[in-house]
Amino acid sequence: MDNVLAIIGEYNPFHNGHLYHLQETKKYTNANYSIAVMSGNFVQRGNVSVVDKWTKAKMAILGGIDLVIELPCIYSISSAENFALGAIKMLNSLKVVDTLSFGCEINDISILKEFAHILTEEPEEFKSLLNHELSKGISFPKARENALLMYLNDIRKYANVLSSPNNILAIEYLKALDITRSTIEPIAIKRYGPDYNSRMIVDNIASATSIRELVNQKNFYALDKVMPKTSYDILTEAIKRGHYVNGIETFEKEIMFTLRNMTVAEIANLPDVSEGLENLIKNAANSCNTLPEFMNMVKSKRYTQTRLYRVLLYALLGFTKEDMENSKKIDPYIRVLGFNLKGQKLLSEIYHANKKLPIVTSVKDFTTTCRNKKLLMMLEKDIQATNTYTLGYDFDSYSNLDYTTKLSVY
Repeated sequence: MDNVLAIIGEYNPFHNGHLYHLQETKKYTNANYSIAVMSGNFVQRGNVSVVDKWTKAKMAILGGIDLVIELPCIYSISSAENFALGAIKMLNSLKVVDTLSFGCEINDISILKEFAHILTEEPEEFKSLLNHELSKGISFPKARENALLMYLNDIRKYANVLSSPNNILAIEYLKALDITRSTIEPIAIKRYGPDYNSRMIVDNIASATSIRELVNQKNFYALDKVMPKTSYDILTEAIKRGHYVNGIETFEKEIMFTLRNMTVAEIANLPDVSEGLENLIKNAANSCNTLPEFMNMVKSKRYTQTRLYRVLLYALLGFTKEDMENSKKIDPYIRVLGFNLKGQKLLSEIYHANKKLPIVTSVKDFTTTCRNKKLLMMLEKDIQATNTYTLGYDFDSYSNLDYTTKLSVY
């Protein structure tokens, strides 16, 4: 089999920074084929995709990816840990992937591996430090960062590693590769351009956060500078058709309606809800009209804003703690969103490498033939997520697109 490269990403949307990462990785690996495991309509930091998953797949394929497969929604809106584990399990199951490439803020992957090793092994001293930090009432991510820095005892070397979402995800990818005893070789490509949350444009590269703001402003002049032409054309066409979603605020009323109609016990059964958070959420939902008001009432040093936004998505989409635990115990199906001619050939190789692998190219066919109830439930949640997502469109908010939308083939 030829050299196969994999990338895990959200491509929300596919921009010049993503193109740079892909091109640099291809140079480094000399890969013959590329696969993207991509978030669908809802994304990891508790938000929504600016355009739907098939549109993102089209951008990625025209940008140089050969095969795009969807990371099921239960993983795509999970913590960084479960997001990474779900994606790595998918890549392992393909049995053809040689290399996983990810972007990060540092040149030295060995530092990331040090963090990953500690988090995988969990030495007693580290666990003790972590428990001590958690007892201060701070959020888990901050407590873990403090504990790791104290355990490693070298502030100058490690201080800023865990301040970047990209570095955190990279560490979780390495950890998941370790846990699953994967044979996939990880490589890190140093990100070029502005930081994840930066609003700056540097050499025609902007962060995805900045690009989504430009979309909301309909600043087509600036968008044209920071996206490949193919991505820009696809995005502007989606905007003109009203087939884009500004952000989680689009579903503000649906979220408030859902929370108001849930019992406290049902809220307590949402993933990431613990230690009485359900009572805070219920009280806020009953007395707030907007998400900013809600966040001001609920957020604290213990609960990060990202965690709270993910909880809101769990409520909106109907995910429970049981769903989350099931996602950690099973290997997901492979949901194909699109491919080019090379990707079609690669898909054939994947099938021959693992003929028992549940590959979904037709939702209708899969739901008819699959006998695995947990996989069917996971797919049903993906369908529900799409049906919810299209409610955010300005026009043509049709349901059941998972049944009717054709694969992106180029």
